[in-house]
Amino acid sequence: MSATTSAKAQGDADKQSDRSLGAIRACMRRSLTEPSELSKVRATLAKPQSAPASPTARFVLARALFRLLVLILPVVLLLGWYSTDWGRAFGEPAVGADLERIQRSPHYAEGAFVNLVPTPMTTGSTWTMLWRWGFGEQERHPASPLVFPGVEPATFAASPASGLRLTWLGHSTVLIEIDGQRVLTDPVFGERTSPSRWVGPQRFFPPPLALTDVPTIDAVVISHDHYDHLDYESIVALGAVTAKFFVPLGVAAHLKSWGIEPARIVELDWWQSAVHAGLEFTATPARHFSGRGLSDKNHTEWASWAIVGNAHRVFFTGDTGYFDGFAEVGARLGPFDASLVEAGAYDELWPNIHLGPENALRVHRDLRAKVLMPVHWGTFNLAFHAWTEPIERLRTLARPAAVKLAQPYPGESFEVSASLPSSTWWKEPSQANER
Repeated sequence: MSATTSAKAQGDADKQSDRSLGAIRACMRRSLTEPSELSKVRATLAKPQSAPASPTARFVLARALFRLLVLILPVVLLLGWYSTDWGRAFGEPAVGADLERIQRSPHYAEGAFVNLVPTPMTTGSTWTMLWRWGFGEQERHPASPLVFPGVEPATFAASPASGLRLTWLGHSTVLIEIDGQRVLTDPVFGERTSPSRWVGPQRFFPPPLALTDVPTIDAVVISHDHYDHLDYESIVALGAVTAKFFVPLGVAAHLKSWGIEPARIVELDWWQSAVHAGLEFTATPARHFSGRGLSDKNHTEWASWAIVGNAHRVFFTGDTGYFDGFAEVGARLGPFDASLVEAGAYDELWPNIHLGPENALRVHRDLRAKVLMPVHWGTFNLAFHAWTEPIERLRTLARPAAVKLAQPYPGESFEVSASLPSSTWWKEPSQANER
């Protein structure tokens, strides 16, 4: 290679090197004056994000929530079903011969029992009910715990001298000692009026007589199958100490599903009677409804009961609205020594299916009864009125009407022919404790 060629090559290399160095210097200058891509990304992330999440992000969130619901819902349903003793608390519908007997009743039409008079269930909207239930200002629960002396089992060791003694155990549960026999009405000893052990209206005080201390019972009388009158666990326990169960049409199927032998169940339609242990039990018409689930409304009958012994007569209304049928009962089966009349859980939104204090007094008079003992109040929150309102209003009405009103505290026993109890335990709970 000649010297001239070598010099030329060296010059070309120097020029290429100068161009490369110039390019590097230009890049360095741009890096100092222009933001890098990373800087651009950081600046973008630092800006406030006002745009909504993309449809894809919303879909991912909704899918995650749905999957969580799918996982939780079966657990909730399983626990709920367990709390009803795997559904046993609901009872069972009548089938076979029992259903055929129901269908022959003159009070059964188009798959359901009907009242003797037209009976709209409510007169207001569902929204009104929900609003009053959630935002009503009435004191529907006691402000402090209620404690009572309790019933000594020895109380029932001997029959009452007069032949008739009543012990109110709360709500519609009354132990009637009549002419040497014991009758228990609508026994509810459970904590809640619900198919579930965990949810539903809770009682204000423990039963004054423990279920395990209930003496032998000659007859249990059931008015209808609502949960505050027909309690699954109470019936199962009482099966061991009860001779007979008197129920309206259709209710026997529930008891049979809970292990009560058919031979111990007497199922009657309105105005039918049966005699047991020297007492005559007559199912009389009431104005109400029935059902224990979402699809069994009025599949079973509801009734009041007349209990007639050799020397005494007691009437138990169960749940009912007012109608002139009670005057017929008074004429045919009265007069009664005592009327056990529902006085609570009423409202202007359902005036046809519960009595309230004014109509309770009317029923008592129609029955031609001597002593009125209000029941179905002061134990559960089942309506919108204050929990003490039924007895307060009834006391105000009874005085000028010269009605003999029995006001026992829960668990108090009294003989109808003696001095009647006049406790105001709902005003001063300690008053009952001092007795």
